[in-house]
Amino acid sequence: MSDLRIENLNKSFGHTHILKGIDLDVRDGEFVALVGPSGCGKSTLLRLIAGLEAASSGKILIGGKDVTRLQPKERDVAFVFQNYALYPHLTVRANMGFSLRLRGDRRDEIDAKVDEAAAVLGLEALLDRYPGQLSGGQRQRVATGRAIVRAPSLFLFDEPLSNLDAKLRVQMRTEIKALHQRLGTTMVYVTHDQIEAMTLADRVVVMQSGLIEQEGAPLDLYDRPANAFVGSFLGSPAMNLLKAEIRDSAITGTHDVRLPGSVAGTHDGQAVLWGARPEAITELASGPANPISPSGFEGVVEVVEPTGPDTQLLVRLLGEDRLVVLLRRRSNLRVGDRIRMTIPDSDVHLFDAQTGQRIRS
Repeated sequence: MSDLRIENLNKSFGHTHILKGIDLDVRDGEFVALVGPSGCGKSTLLRLIAGLEAASSGKILIGGKDVTRLQPKERDVAFVFQNYALYPHLTVRANMGFSLRLRGDRRDEIDAKVDEAAAVLGLEALLDRYPGQLSGGQRQRVATGRAIVRAPSLFLFDEPLSNLDAKLRVQMRTEIKALHQRLGTTMVYVTHDQIEAMTLADRVVVMQSGLIEQEGAPLDLYDRPANAFVGSFLGSPAMNLLKAEIRDSAITGTHDVRLPGSVAGTHDGQAVLWGARPEAITELASGPANPISPSGFEGVVEVVEPTGPDTQLLVRLLGEDRLVVLLRRRSNLRVGDRIRMTIPDSDVHLFDAQTGQRIRS
């Protein structure tokens, strides 16, 4: 078993409280992504799991064994770093087999494990090269291969793709997902890129200021964010969030938007934030035959960004409110054009303006 359990984990550096009572269970064979803005504590949490930092309090259990006070080498985990951490004077083969040599494995066993990992990662032709002769993507595969040969019970990845260009990131993302499906080993993956988190993970854990804001399946978090922070953090482009208040059972701001169903616990005058995903906003045809729906409104196009199959717009509403709109098609709209839009009631998210918490319908 290689499940991971974290119980009331705290970490402070001096008077700065970095992690504030983290509780997290990772099932055997699960791929969990820790995501959040810089400084939220996700990398610190990963280093605590690895034993590279000491916990201030709380427990870390791997496979049911309390490893909180054990040294890194006693935890049976493999850590893949952001900067690859390869030895420049060693060949790819020597880098991949280095940890096995340290623990005294026989040469023929080391070679067999390195060859097997190289075949999985497509590194067979590179085994005699040095890190300086490799591309960024190849170095990342070598760093991953060095972890694989150990056959650990738990893989830890700390933003492993952040130094790669956009094309390589997509390629390596696919390779890491295929690797997890092939090995079936428990993986915890830290990233600031929420697209990486959503495409790779079985479960996403969103962190902010040393706390877990929400965890769950990627699309569950995307469709029903627990609060405005999660709603705005997950998704690219980000969720639109506008200030409004409740008036006569309607969300009233610079324009009126009908409540998304019957929302218990709201009252007249309550300050709220309403949110809408850019792709949920639909452009209406103009003209008297197509009046604005109860959830409809007008705006003026300020920016047009064609991306090939899609068109992204920045639209200014009445007043200073602006919406990002993602049309799943090409568009002939230009800056200055007035457009009419609507949002299905089921796609309107509502949050309390003070607490940021979702107002459930």
